[in-house]
Amino acid sequence: MMLSALILIPLAGAIVTSLWPQEWPADRIRKIALAAQGISLIWVGWLATQYNITLPGMQFVSSLAWIESLGLTYRLGLDGLSLPLLFVNSLLGAIAVYSSPVTIRRPRLYFSLMLVISSAVAGAFLAQNLLLFFIFYELELIPLYLLIAIWGGARRGYAATKFLIYTAISGILILGGFLGLVWLSGASTFDYDPGFAQTLTLVEQSVLLVALLIGFGIKIPLFPFHTWLPDAHVEASTPISVLLAGVLLKLGTYGLVRFGLQLFPAAWSEFAPWLAGWAVVSVLYGSFAAIAQRDMKKMVAYSSIGHMGYVLLATAADTPLSILGTVMQMVSHGLISGLLFLLVGVVYAKTGTRDLTVLRGLLNPERGLPIVGSLMILGVMASAGIPGMVGFISEFVVFRGSFLAFPAQTLLCMIGSGLTAVYFLLLVNRAFFGRLAIRPPSDAVEPDLNLPRVSWSDRVPAVVLAIVIVALGLQPVWLSRWSEATIVALRSPIVELAEASTPAVLCETSTTFPCAL
Repeated sequence: MMLSALILIPLAGAIVTSLWPQEWPADRIRKIALAAQGISLIWVGWLATQYNITLPGMQFVSSLAWIESLGLTYRLGLDGLSLPLLFVNSLLGAIAVYSSPVTIRRPRLYFSLMLVISSAVAGAFLAQNLLLFFIFYELELIPLYLLIAIWGGARRGYAATKFLIYTAISGILILGGFLGLVWLSGASTFDYDPGFAQTLTLVEQSVLLVALLIGFGIKIPLFPFHTWLPDAHVEASTPISVLLAGVLLKLGTYGLVRFGLQLFPAAWSEFAPWLAGWAVVSVLYGSFAAIAQRDMKKMVAYSSIGHMGYVLLATAADTPLSILGTVMQMVSHGLISGLLFLLVGVVYAKTGTRDLTVLRGLLNPERGLPIVGSLMILGVMASAGIPGMVGFISEFVVFRGSFLAFPAQTLLCMIGSGLTAVYFLLLVNRAFFGRLAIRPPSDAVEPDLNLPRVSWSDRVPAVVLAIVIVALGLQPVWLSRWSEATIVALRSPIVELAEASTPAVLCETSTTFPCAL
């Protein structure tokens, strides 16, 4: 029941908001949704205080028979891979609700859909049954489709339909992989077992792994399955973009580690060099595509494609340090992308455009958006891997852990990190420096412009994320300590998690492990 609360609290909030009297104002409904998300965040914090960081296996495990004839059980568990992601889910879920305008149309439906997404994502991170994971994985599909299709931009129908088609194909491939695994292994249940594939031949493992790689690759997304993401981000409202980039993409990377790496270790080692090459292509493509963008939001969207490639590189390397880097990169990208999308949303709300060819001088201290500009500079510095922020330490651990396994691919991905600085410097230089104006530089007349002031209530979500980004950058052990014991268990998938040995190898970010590989 301890873990079920993370699923039931947002779900209960969704039921309450959807049944709330029609005449009640949107602000009151938003407060109910925010309370549900806040309670979930507090519950994650309480679970963290009860979590034993020295144990590598699942904790707080609960199991309830559901449909035994199908091998479906309601089985939940928490470990160092899922705990940090649950924190990100609850935090960004609360921020997305808080950032939603009180003037939103159909507020009962809007906030209930957001809460259903948070409930489904929490269930996916906790599920210890393959079919149960698939149910939660698919449960967020329709709510997000509706959030884009109803409250999105001018091309919302096209973007939502494209998202629906891609994600549906992703789900079909993942379900096919799970069904094939249980059928070929002769298991009688879908309960998660790292030794599922022990009896399978390498060819059988490879076929099933390819299905999962493509399925989760669509969700992450990786090149060339990425084309739905920029359209979805551009058309989605700011709070939905925060959820999409910060939380929902992590279902793909989480699945890659939990189900790809751990269930098929033999096939994974054979595919690893190709996966590292795939990571390089995604990183470089995302980076160069971001450089070419004029729309601030689309630039941040393409940056996500590049940064998710780091997760694939680290997972392909499959060293203790690289797997730790995978977890840290998922968390850091969720926080940083959430901050950037929030700030882009504020710029759009105050200027009416995201076009980098017309925006200039927003950092003007008197008539511009100086605090928003300062937070934007902090966000792009974090994304570019400037020391002192969580983006730096997560990328450092990824590269340090991957270099011995794939030196050439790691160096090429490091080029992508340098390109991040290039395209975000272009964004900051074009939009925030110079004379304040919202018109092409070629226009001869540039009248004085006074932008609407940004209230502190609008700044609070971005300030909270900025504080967390800096805090985890200065004290990365606050992030890494939760996952260290789990990493060893993930790298020994055939051994029972409860019998895994005490961790012995990780990095300077850890107080438990020396940096030795």
